Amino acid sequence: MLYIVATPIGNLEDITLRALRTLKEVDYIAAEDTRHTKILVNKYEIDTQLLSYHSYSSPAKLEKIVDLLKEGKNVALVSDAGTPGISDPAYSLINRAIEEDVRVVPIPGASSLLTALVASGLPMDKFLHLGFLPLKKGRQTLLNSIKEEPRTLVIFESPHRIARTLKDLQEYLGDRDIAVCRELTKIYEEVLRMKISEAAAHFEIKKPKGEFVLVVKGLK
Repeated sequence: MLYIVATPIGNLEDITLRALRTLKEVDYIAAEDTRHTKILVNKYEIDTQLLSYHSYSSPAKLEKIVDLLKEGKNVALVSDAGTPGISDPAYSLINRAIEEDVRVVPIPGASSLLTALVASGLPMDKFLHLGFLPLKKGRQTLLNSIKEEPRTLVIFESPHRIARTLKDLQEYLGDRDIAVCRELTKIYEEVLRMKISEAAAHFEIKKPKGEFVLVVKGLK
């Protein structure tokens, strides 16, 4: 079986009992960054063998994991944080496993997307997740396409690009309500609820640190 295991997005206590049991019982853990996952498994005294599987892994590495599954081995797939498959290479492995009739078992848990959404104070019954905005090609087209989107928008962003993204959002979407969520579940967790213009001004003064999830009110 291929287990899709959600892991903490920050606080190491945010992991389910089922996830811990699965990580202990499988034959291998396929990890986006083995050094990062080592911190988690060491904390919970898990000695399962780690395999590296990330965005730059060769097709041969993917097929090696698929071969293990076809041989009857159980593999747990984890990302650096949260639920695999949202902004990492999990899709390719999951898709190949399904093609080979390998059973795929989701182990739900932490998700920065949902954590930010429920903390935002914005409508959450319908939302559109955009992941990371394109850096160049397609960025303007995408922003134009969501001008009249009525659903709440959820966007991932890095500290190096947050200022630019906030300015672009204001230019294309107007000055809407936004929740800027930073370092969720970690020591310096912060949720700023304000207008996009206020958020842009804030980060012109304060140096942005940590990973961000932006939750933007839809056009209603």
